[in-house]
Amino acid sequence: MLVDKLTPFIDRYNELSDLLSSPEISSDIKRMTELSKEQSSILPIVEKTTEYKNLLSEIEDNKSMLSDPELGELAKEELRELEPQVPVIEDEIKKLLIPGDPNDERNTIIEMRAGTGGDEAAIFVGDLFTAYTRYAELKGWKIEIMSSSPSESGGYKEIIALIKGDKVYSRLKYEGGTHRVQRVPATESQGRVHTSAITVAIMPEVDDVEIQINPNDLKIDVMRSSGCGGQSVNTTDSAVRITHLPTGIVVTNQDQKSQHKNRDKAMKVLKARLYDMEMQEARAKDSAARSEQVGTGDRSGRIRTYNYPQNRISDHRINLTLYRLNEIMTGGLFDEVIDPLIADAQVKSMEAAGL
Repeated sequence: MLVDKLTPFIDRYNELSDLLSSPEISSDIKRMTELSKEQSSILPIVEKTTEYKNLLSEIEDNKSMLSDPELGELAKEELRELEPQVPVIEDEIKKLLIPGDPNDERNTIIEMRAGTGGDEAAIFVGDLFTAYTRYAELKGWKIEIMSSSPSESGGYKEIIALIKGDKVYSRLKYEGGTHRVQRVPATESQGRVHTSAITVAIMPEVDDVEIQINPNDLKIDVMRSSGCGGQSVNTTDSAVRITHLPTGIVVTNQDQKSQHKNRDKAMKVLKARLYDMEMQEARAKDSAARSEQVGTGDRSGRIRTYNYPQNRISDHRINLTLYRLNEIMTGGLFDEVIDPLIADAQVKSMEAAGL
């Protein structure tokens, strides 16, 4: 029964209450903070459990009065109102019991790269990044471009940005993978639909303490920034390329005029990539159902298709199809795609946990 699964949370909450009121803990600020944080994390389950038990108790009380000649009809009315609430609150409790992703609260680094399709792929990187920017504005998030490589035809060959705000990773983590776009390029005189692909990587921002990098493992090169020309091209050696020798990961940053700022941003991206690599390895050990976040950038391994002629956006992981592509892209309305993905992930997590 669900109530049996909830008992350990009630017991632990009461145990934490006793610990937090003890003199030994009150004198240890660090320990008290840890225990308070744990108690806060399980408080929603405890509150919902109390509500659930009270509901079940009310239902039992009314059932016991059904045979009463005076109160029977009133009890039936109460049951008609109370019983439909049971599956609703049970579903809420099950969602609370799903183990949380420790990265959900983090800020996020997003990397977007043009794959198959050349100029058209680069243009779509720009279009999708603009749509993500609108989505971030709706959420009250802030976007800071870390590095970019503009395409001469428009858009970006690559763009890397840091997105800061409330629960950014919890929503954007579903955007990682290969995105395919089908539309008629502006340069297409015959009106033929072209297919292009881009890759999106989503990585949680990490603290310096979490990822320790041995300076001897780094090869750092400085060079003159390159670009499409114009006043924005630096004439000093401010561009930075960092190579992490053990993994072969290379990060280049040239967007800032200061070599120091470029190096800091490149290190932040490198740490995020190393942390992401650790996460992927851990998932591979924990689950045989690991899915690659970033494909090869070609038409295979896609997670989503954007079909402009049909005004259709399709997410292939959950067979979701919406004929609102233009509205979603121009308005940044990605909740319409992300909410169903979250719901699907919750169902699978509940099934895995036997709930």
